[in-house]
Amino acid sequence: MGKKVFVIDVTKCNGCHNCQIVCKDEHVGNDWSPIAKPQPEIGQFWIELTEKVRGTVPKVKVAYRPHLCMHCDKAPCMDACPVEGCIYKRDDGLVIIDADKCTGCRLCVDACPYENVIWFNEDLNIAQKCTGCAHLLDDGWSEPRCADACPTLALRLMDEDEAKALIGKAEVWRPELKKEVEPRVYYIGLPKKFIAGTVYDPKEEEVVIGATVTLTAKGGKTQTATTDAYGDFWFEDLKDGLYDLEIKSGKKVKKFAALDTAEADINLGDIPLI
Repeated sequence: MGKKVFVIDVTKCNGCHNCQIVCKDEHVGNDWSPIAKPQPEIGQFWIELTEKVRGTVPKVKVAYRPHLCMHCDKAPCMDACPVEGCIYKRDDGLVIIDADKCTGCRLCVDACPYENVIWFNEDLNIAQKCTGCAHLLDDGWSEPRCADACPTLALRLMDEDEAKALIGKAEVWRPELKKEVEPRVYYIGLPKKFIAGTVYDPKEEEVVIGATVTLTAKGGKTQTATTDAYGDFWFEDLKDGLYDLEIKSGKKVKKFAALDTAEADINLGDIPLI
């Protein structure tokens, strides 16, 4: 059995919540011991769709990110568990908490560096999390319920060798943990920062179409955009840092210095070009 990885393309996720819904359908009221005992109807999301709203009206972007267990190769939960064989890694790479062996010590919950991944079931006195629907994979399924239900193919469970090209352009969630835990969930298109605005001529009381907008990063790298039919311009997928911006139309020039994307996306709003 080859090792598996989750590959999640955030640019394809439309926020339908199918993954979250079918996870509940598969696990609430169903006992798949020893891989998983029933998931509580409320209070736990073994896969959870997080929403990130960026910018300010009217320059707003929304992105959705499915969040689940990272099935780490160096899983801190495995190291923290005092019960031999309770938390283990399968040959396919999935990390499982044996529901029959768990004693409810909660050490794995505390050890996991990711938020809302390992949950504690007070009624059953056990820790629980995403299993990758290992019980279905063992029964011949090629993917878990969440991936099967995804209408845009944003969420996929793939053979690691097959996914190499995608992994090469993907990122992990919280990259500072990558070497420490070696997660097996990869994201494509995680949102970066943007700088946007609308250019208008206050004298003519009209938007300025076709103005040249030049963005210069601190290191000197430049990007150029042209205002559209609504006077809008966008610079997307920007790294955190300082940027200078110049807007030019004919002899009219407007400049902004040291725009800082470290804290948030930047909507410059309506910009008069005088």
